[in-house]
Amino acid sequence: MEAKRLKQESRQQEVNERDELKAEEKRQKEALADKRSAIASARLKYLLSQSDIFAHFSGRVQKKNKPGLAFGADENGFADSEAKKEKKRKKEKASEDIDEMDSSRHVGVRLTQQPSVIKFGTMRAYQLEGLTWMVNLAHQGINGILADEMGLGKTLQTISVLAYFLEFENISGPHIVLVPKSTLSNWLSEFERWCPSLRAVKFHGNKEERLRCVHDVLCPGLPDDKRKFDVCVTTFEMCLKEKTALCKFAWRYLIIDEAHRIKNESSQFSTVVRMLDTEHRLLLTGTPLQNNLHELWALLNFLLPDVFASSQEFDDWFNLDVDDDEAKKQMISQLHKILRPFMLRRLKADVEKSLPPKKETLLFIGMSEMQKVLYKSLLLRDLNTVMGGAGGVSRSALQNIVMQLRKCCGHPYLFEGQEDRSLDPLGEHVVHNCGKMVLMDKLLKKLKQRGSRVLIFTQMTRVLDIMEDFCRMRQYEYCRIDGQTSYEVRESSIDEFNHPESSKFLFLLSTRAGGLGINLYTADVVILYDSDWNPQADLQAQDRAHRIGQKKEVNVYRLVTTDSVEENIIERAQQKLKLDAMVVQQGRLQEKQAKLTKNDMLEMIRFGADQVFRTTDSTITDEDIDAILAKGEQRTEEMKQKMQVHDKGDMLDFKLDGGGCQNHDGIDYSNEKERQEELKRLADAELARQMAEGMGKRERRTVIRHSLVSSGGKHRTKQKQLPKALRLPRLEEWQFYNRKRLIELHEIECANYEQVKAETEKPPLPPHAQYLTEEELEEKERLLREGFSDWNKPQFFLFIKLLARYGRGNIEAVALEMMKPLEDIEKYWKVFLARGQDELSDWHKIMKSIEKGESKLLEIERLTEETARKVRVVRSLLKRKTVYYCAW
Repeated sequence: MEAKRLKQESRQQEVNERDELKAEEKRQKEALADKRSAIASARLKYLLSQSDIFAHFSGRVQKKNKPGLAFGADENGFADSEAKKEKKRKKEKASEDIDEMDSSRHVGVRLTQQPSVIKFGTMRAYQLEGLTWMVNLAHQGINGILADEMGLGKTLQTISVLAYFLEFENISGPHIVLVPKSTLSNWLSEFERWCPSLRAVKFHGNKEERLRCVHDVLCPGLPDDKRKFDVCVTTFEMCLKEKTALCKFAWRYLIIDEAHRIKNESSQFSTVVRMLDTEHRLLLTGTPLQNNLHELWALLNFLLPDVFASSQEFDDWFNLDVDDDEAKKQMISQLHKILRPFMLRRLKADVEKSLPPKKETLLFIGMSEMQKVLYKSLLLRDLNTVMGGAGGVSRSALQNIVMQLRKCCGHPYLFEGQEDRSLDPLGEHVVHNCGKMVLMDKLLKKLKQRGSRVLIFTQMTRVLDIMEDFCRMRQYEYCRIDGQTSYEVRESSIDEFNHPESSKFLFLLSTRAGGLGINLYTADVVILYDSDWNPQADLQAQDRAHRIGQKKEVNVYRLVTTDSVEENIIERAQQKLKLDAMVVQQGRLQEKQAKLTKNDMLEMIRFGADQVFRTTDSTITDEDIDAILAKGEQRTEEMKQKMQVHDKGDMLDFKLDGGGCQNHDGIDYSNEKERQEELKRLADAELARQMAEGMGKRERRTVIRHSLVSSGGKHRTKQKQLPKALRLPRLEEWQFYNRKRLIELHEIECANYEQVKAETEKPPLPPHAQYLTEEELEEKERLLREGFSDWNKPQFFLFIKLLARYGRGNIEAVALEMMKPLEDIEKYWKVFLARGQDELSDWHKIMKSIEKGESKLLEIERLTEETARKVRVVRSLLKRKTVYYCAW
């Protein structure tokens, strides 16, 4: 009985403690709501004092009171009762208190020295100004955007504002900081380094670890004097997963790093962060706006939802699709006024005089022979699309063509079957078959000699795979980060690269995964292997090195393939950056039309096509790297001057005469009439003729690969077309031909044919003449028969899929499913086992897939046996059990 009583008391105590926590949680939220309500009127008065434009948006809120009613009357027009009058008198008294508080708010705070709890170093003058701005915003009840250019210390300024409230107003929290996963450890180390007085905790991990952290550390509902933390630092993903726990707090400060994540107000993350109860909200971003004015509304709505509640109203108010230039300029002026109270933006050139300069150079390079042939074949494959108009073509089809052309510029080995697997995977062909790799090879040798350290950014992770092979070839030590890199590996790689005694020369990064919140100031060179559609992503990538702590001048080299789709992408990026002049201190606004139109993409595809079809010879020059750099600087300067000339025109003219994606060779492709006339002219011009000829001369890809094999991977002059009777079939790796010997015989046959051709104007062709000996011809025919010519790629993939489904021990089921004779499948299976590891490029991936499927089969078999065993046991028990019935 005593044990039962103690158990009940313990249970009751737990219930009481839980109720107390819930009551405290409710009290904290109510206190926060009262504080927000009390400050709302003062905030509105402050905004109206900044600009009368806020009266337009705030008027919609005030209109909730019905118009036409006299003060002191209800909705029916009758005078208020005594109770209502008393309530109004209390409101008027509260309003007077707010007016007094409001007058004190306008005095403002001016900080001349950093808070004493900031320990690690001394804040710069502009950082103190940023701290002053944030403190005054908080006192006015205004949420804000700290939009300093990347590398100016937004993290430190954010920590300092929390330190200010800790030291001067005795407010320790709770605060929450939401960051990308890549910057989580950096934020925690910065808190520990700059303000150890603030107890920052990491809220991250698996489900059990998060549950333990909520229960043992965060403890929702604890009063401030018992709280175990001051700042909760977590990631966007954890915020989504643990929204229930995080919504239990009344947060003092909500801080979002890389805040352009909430530019889409309907996204899941944007919805969840709006659910958090907060007193102050602070957004951090080096690129506040990336696409359009609607994104501006999304940020303003998050900062001040009671004022900017209607996106439609905002879009209508700032509709830039008008022809009146004066009206446009007036709208831009009004946008400045809206942003001024909320946003602070400083540029490195203006405030960080001690930071070494950053110099960007465009380096143009031609295509290799393999790239030229591949680029041409990609255009020919979609000839009707390229030569026709955009009207009947789907947007996705055009996007696919553009993407394929960009891949070709990146490296031809990104396409299946282009790399000859019989060659050494770390051979010189990896470099020689790609123009950019040739240029980068020369550039890195020079940078290595002068002691530089290099960051290389690319859009495609498969390019990073090729670069890793290149680094092993040249014995360059490197680190790598992409979207699949784990948190632990990412942090250890950054620490290893930044270590004072680091031997790492290169850091390979994907632009999107490695361009956010990573500090790599120990590098002084950035190579942009390819360019992002959004120039802000490239700017973020550059600023991984060009930031506080950098001691050397930062050189940025942007690689561009000449006469290709990449040139047009660069020009479009320059168009976007042109608009910096419009709102450069308050944020960046982008053009009216954020998405590429179909005509834009069509012009990108056509750009440089005439040069590609003129010849398939390599256009890679043997120039010295110094000469290439000098030419790059000259072309970069020419482009800058071109942009400056355009900037003198209408600041809202986003087309840029002759420089836009819809203007090419003086033709405005956005004008339907001009476009149709130009297409008609183009159909009869040189490009159309060359493309038509190209269709007749299209060579098989194996011939291209053969030419590279026979020359040891070096570039050769253009080969003449071989007669069809002498060509080899496609020797795909899954068909298991003896490719090496077949190519040797093919070379002998071609050489003999060319010798006869030199003596005879029209030599006979097989079967009327043979250019191999009887033994060689018999061997060639035998080798061709030994290959599985009837196995295409879909059949090969189906074969792998069925092996995973039925297991390697059930070939009969595979044959039945594939509807092929069992002896054919068994023959292929034996060759697959014997030669697959040496000849299939994805052998390990294939075997991993099969083994994964077999493990599932074993698990199913185990569960089936276990179920059958339990059924037998239950049946046995039922047979032995005697059931007694009661007689009523």
